[in-house]
Amino acid sequence: MTGPVRPAAPRATPAEVAREIDIEQAHVDRVYTELAKAAARASLVEADGLARGRTDRTGDVRDEEMTGLFERDALVFTAARRRTSLETQYEGLVFGRLDLDHGAHEHDRELRYVGRLGVRDDDYEPLVIDWRAPAAAPFYRATPVEPMDVIRRRVLRCKGSDVVGVEDDLMVPEPPEDLVVVGDGALMAALTRSRGTQMRDIVATIQRHQDEAIRASARGVTEITGGPGTGKTVVALHRAAYLLYSDRRRFESGGILVIGPSAAYTAYIERVLPSLGEESVTLRSIGDVVDGVTAVRLDPPDVAAVKGSLRVRQLLSRAGRDAVPGAPTQFRAFVAGHAVRIDRPVLDRIRAQVLRGHQRNLAGGAVRSALAEAAWASVREGDRAEFLDQFHDHLEVEAFLAAWWPQVDPREVLLWLADAERTRRYASGVLSRAEADLLAASVGTALETGEWSVADAALVDDLAARVGPVQEQQQEERGFYEIEELDDLTSYGVQEVRATGDGSGRGLGVRHEVAPADPRERLLRGRIGQAEDYAHVLVDEAQDLSPMQWRMLGRRGRHSSWTVVGDAAQASWNGREEADRARAEAFGRQERRSFHMDTNYRNAREVFDYAADVIRAAEPDADIPRAVRETGVDPVERTVPADRLAEAARDAVEALLEEVEGSIAVVTPARHAVALAGLDGLGGRVQLVDPMSTKGLEYDATVVVDPAGITQESPGGTRVLYVVLTRAAHRMTVLHVS
Repeated sequence: MTGPVRPAAPRATPAEVAREIDIEQAHVDRVYTELAKAAARASLVEADGLARGRTDRTGDVRDEEMTGLFERDALVFTAARRRTSLETQYEGLVFGRLDLDHGAHEHDRELRYVGRLGVRDDDYEPLVIDWRAPAAAPFYRATPVEPMDVIRRRVLRCKGSDVVGVEDDLMVPEPPEDLVVVGDGALMAALTRSRGTQMRDIVATIQRHQDEAIRASARGVTEITGGPGTGKTVVALHRAAYLLYSDRRRFESGGILVIGPSAAYTAYIERVLPSLGEESVTLRSIGDVVDGVTAVRLDPPDVAAVKGSLRVRQLLSRAGRDAVPGAPTQFRAFVAGHAVRIDRPVLDRIRAQVLRGHQRNLAGGAVRSALAEAAWASVREGDRAEFLDQFHDHLEVEAFLAAWWPQVDPREVLLWLADAERTRRYASGVLSRAEADLLAASVGTALETGEWSVADAALVDDLAARVGPVQEQQQEERGFYEIEELDDLTSYGVQEVRATGDGSGRGLGVRHEVAPADPRERLLRGRIGQAEDYAHVLVDEAQDLSPMQWRMLGRRGRHSSWTVVGDAAQASWNGREEADRARAEAFGRQERRSFHMDTNYRNAREVFDYAADVIRAAEPDADIPRAVRETGVDPVERTVPADRLAEAARDAVEALLEEVEGSIAVVTPARHAVALAGLDGLGGRVQLVDPMSTKGLEYDATVVVDPAGITQESPGGTRVLYVVLTRAAHRMTVLHVS
């Protein structure tokens, strides 16, 4: 992209800079005055709406009164929402100014201010244009080659409502003599600022190629690619805000789902959308997509490979169709004067037939009817209708179905796989014995720790789609003798028939009484419901998603448009072809468009050159962006013995605390985490981070510990090391272990 023209005129004097800041402060003060007036008006509308709802009438409410109440509620909601948005003083409410020249005369000059939301004066003249409005597009798209009538683009740096600085970019080679040009350019000024614990928006410094991706069509699939530091994530988040602005009815009612790689990532980006005036977006990490499953634990690479491959779907299908562990294998009862006995082969056949056309938890009626027909077939004496009628009302039938066909939580089905023998049976012809044992051991770890792994979420979601949502069980009133008779029914090994609800409102089922251990209770908290369908799905770090995870997201984007962000050179998932097929299936036949980001704004060139050399050796075709900023300071490399690693890491951190003002990350493989734990929080600016958790994050400086160990422990090998080496904006120290 062609950069802005630098002024040939001398740099503005301090007095001129101060005068320009005063001019901008006067306009910002006027904006805040009008903002306060607009908030007051919204409060009056809200109060008026509440007053309309007051009535002394009691009893029936007529249709016109119901209509009035609905209008009142809508009025109050809209006014309250407007008031809240106006009263929320986002940092840098007014951040931009355009000086435009539409003709040859001085009166053709126009000033246009750009900000986080639109503000007008009493005459309805715009004081600030919302950054997403078409009239604001030249602020982002004007270049010296195509200036779009822009003479000067100015970025205002504000602290609250105070203007503390300005930075200008010229779009013409010969500006008017009365135009003062301040600073070295807004973008470079922003890039040199220190990083904090949360991502900053780039609304004031969006570049033309980024703006094209942000404002792309809302339909179909928009793919944003590029190497580290190219702003893919923040561009995608600004796109979400733009979509809500441009078609609020569609995207606010249908919802926008933003998916990131980790909980650390979602915490890092969570302030970006509110700062842009949008709070109606669902933000989830890939381990939190399924309601009722919260996961941060990562499986070892070999286990993650088994769980992520589509091969595991056949194993899950067999599990979802199998008998509940401990279920009775024979039905015996005395119905309508006849002894009825149904043995295991017939029960297995009934189960298989019913599950061919029904989800398990929705098949209660079908399985009861099939069991009744099998019972009649074993008798065939007397009146069929009378027999079936008595069968359906029989208490022993009810007790049998409670034990043989209970409501099944899909998480329970996954926990069945902790039984290695059962898992090997399900895995026959699908996984090797070694892979089946890895899977069983991993589920066993979940049972021991009470923590799902991130990869487990997709397995639970697959099972939920197979077995269906757990249904609420109707509580019927029974007489004393019926309750006593139920208590006596022990012919099917039922020690106690009880609801499996945990008090959370999850659907009720029936199973053998087993006092649940605490880890199991943690795994089964909440309720697994139907997958919610969204109007738009935004996926960051898409190159890391397994095929099973793509299927999980596909269930939430059946009717959605998509924004997908990624870089193949940073992938932690190795089976790219299978993942691409699952990804294509999730998108369906929608049109696709791509935007490529090729400029690295994050890393100093010295840092990025080091990382680029590492990835080129392993991935010759890696997408390598161009770093635009230099510090003159090369990364520091040291080789230290293992017994001195903690000391060397502390020395490196203390040196960096003197050199940078913002955040510092010590990135280490698991093998050194305990030895380095004392560094976490050092100086209040230091974090100890595992390699996979750095995805999507950035820091002022990093200490990268044991690169060889990171490569060995990480699922993507050198590609994950490449991610780690590109997190530092200004300084990096690399500690090799001898």
